[in-house]
Amino acid sequence: MEASAASPAHCRLTMKEEDYLESILNVSERKGYAKARDIAEDLSVSPSSASEMFVKLSKKGLIVHRKYEGVTLTDTGRDVAVQVRFRHDVLVEFLKSIGVSAETADKDACFMEHELHGETIQKIKEFVEKRK
Repeated sequence: MEASAASPAHCRLTMKEEDYLESILNVSERKGYAKARDIAEDLSVSPSSASEMFVKLSKKGLIVHRKYEGVTLTDTGRDVAVQVRFRHDVLVEFLKSIGVSAETADKDACFMEHELHGETIQKIKEFVEKRK
C-alpha cells in the first residue's frame, strides 16, 4: 500500500504523536488490541505517559480511547499511522541497502520518517526498488 505525500492532519502532528499512532497500528495488528501498557512498552515510556498522549490524540480525532478497554485508531488516525509506517519501512530498506545494520536503520528511520518530504520518500522508494 502506498501512502500519499502528506495530509493536513499529518502536518499538524508532532513526531511523538506520529510515533504513538504508528505504535498503536503495529501493536493492534500484532495483538488484535492495544492498551496503554502495550504502547508504553513498545515506545519505552510509562503507561501514564501513554494515557496522557491518548487524551491528546483523542481530542484530535485520531483515536478512540476507552479507559480499561484500550485504544483504537479512527479512520483518519489509521491513515496517518499507515503513512508514517510506509515512510519508516521505505527508509529502513534504503538504509539497509547502503549497508547500515538493521538495528541502526530502524532507529535512524524513526527520526528521518518525520522530516523528509513525501516526494523524497517516493524517490527513495523508487531507488530501492530499482536496486532489487
